[in-house]
Amino acid sequence: MKLTIYGKGCKKCIQLAENAEQAALVKGVSYELVKVIDTNAIIDAGILRTPALAIDDDIVIEGKVASAEEIAGFLD
Repeated sequence: MKLTIYGKGCKKCIQLAENAEQAALVKGVSYELVKVIDTNAIIDAGILRTPALAIDDDIVIEGKVASAEEIAGFLD
């Protein structure tokens, strides 16, 4: 499973990445964490607000820091 974090590396982006990793560990899924910080790549992905999270290239969270529990719901 590919977890992609979109953002410039701010505290919120870092927290979202940590929450995504925690959710994957709790669910017991193997994952690859990718961080996209390039503004053009973020825009090309259709992201309007950061931080954002995509799971296997599907954007599931945008513009907020979701909890690990919320993210785990997307991993089912």
